[in-house]
Amino acid sequence: MPKERSDVTQNAPDPRPTKTLLRALAGETLPVPPVWMMRQAGRYLPEYKATRAKAGDFLSLCYTPDLAAEVTLQPLRRYGFDAAILFADILLIGQALGAKLWFAEGEGPRMSTITDRSGVASLRPAQDVHEVLAPIYETLRILTRALPRETTLIGFAGAPWTVATYMTAGRGTRDQGPAHAFLQADREGFSLLIDRLTEATIEYLSAQIVAGADVVKIFDSWAGSLKGADFDDFALKPTATIIAALKARHPGIPVIAFPREAGERYVGFAAATGADCVALDNSVSADWAARHVQVDGCVQGNLAPSHLVTGGADLVSETKRIVKAFSGGPHIFNLGHGITPDADPENVHRMLGAIRG
Repeated sequence: MPKERSDVTQNAPDPRPTKTLLRALAGETLPVPPVWMMRQAGRYLPEYKATRAKAGDFLSLCYTPDLAAEVTLQPLRRYGFDAAILFADILLIGQALGAKLWFAEGEGPRMSTITDRSGVASLRPAQDVHEVLAPIYETLRILTRALPRETTLIGFAGAPWTVATYMTAGRGTRDQGPAHAFLQADREGFSLLIDRLTEATIEYLSAQIVAGADVVKIFDSWAGSLKGADFDDFALKPTATIIAALKARHPGIPVIAFPREAGERYVGFAAATGADCVALDNSVSADWAARHVQVDGCVQGNLAPSHLVTGGADLVSETKRIVKAFSGGPHIFNLGHGITPDADPENVHRMLGAIRG
C-alpha cells in the first residue's frame, strides 16, 4: 500500500463550495445539477483518437501517465464538465492480480481465464497490486495539479462481480454465462474470487484517494444479470464491504455506486451499501427513480446515450425532462451508460445547453 499523506485532511473531500458535484454528493439540492459523462474521454473525440494513436495501443495509453492525464483533460477543455474521471480501465485490477490482459483491435478486452479454485489460488495477494497500478496513481497526481479548482476528480474501479465476469470468460459476454456457471458449480470457490477482487479493489481505490481522487465510483456494469440471493451476495455485499473499508480509511470520502440494470434493486441500494450516490442506467425512468431511489439521497443519471447520436429536439426535451424529474433532490446529471463512439460531439454541447440554460 502506498504511504498515506501525512496531512489527513487532504484525504477528505474538498469542502470548497465551488465544487458543485461534492455539494450534490453531500445531499444538497442545487438549482442546476453538476454534470459529467461516463466515458467522456473517448473515441467520439478527435483529440482522443490522436492521443490514442500516439500511445500506440490502449493499454499503453492507460499506463502512460502523461497521456492518460491528457485524455482525461480533453473533454474538460472542450465542454467544461463539473468533474473529470480518471482515464483507465476496469480490468487493470485483474491484470494487477496476475491475469493476462490484452486488447484485440476492434473487438475489446481479452483475458486469461479463471474457472475454478486453482485459478483463484494462482492470483497475487490483494496487497501486491500497487506495483502494476503505480502509473494510474501518478496519473491522478498529475490531474490534481492540472485540474481547475472547481472541478471534482473522480477515481474508479470495476465492481468485483463485473470484473469476475471478464476473468471467468476471458472477454465480455452477453449473459455473463461463464461466471454464472462457475458460481453454480462451486459457489464457495466463486466467492473466493469475489473476496480476492473485493480486497484488491479496496487497496486500489484507497490508493487512488491518497493520490488525489475527491470521489470514487464503483462500476458494476453487469449487476443486472444477478437475481435474488445472488444479487445480495455478489453485487450488494461486496460493494458494502468496499465502501465501509474506504470510509474507515478515509473518513468523509464520497462513493458513487452503479449497479447497472438493477431495476427494482436500485431501491434501498444506497442505504444497504453506504453509497453516497446511486448512478442509474436508462432502463428506469427518472420519474420512477425520483420517487423510489432519490428519496434516500443523491442520484446520478440517466440520459440514454443514443440521444447523443441522434441529437435534435428529442435530445433537448429528454435532457430537460430528466433535470425536472430530479429537481426535488440532490442530482448529478449523467448518461445511463457510457457515451458511444458514434456520438456527435456537438450534441454534447446541446445537452449542456439544455441543462445549464
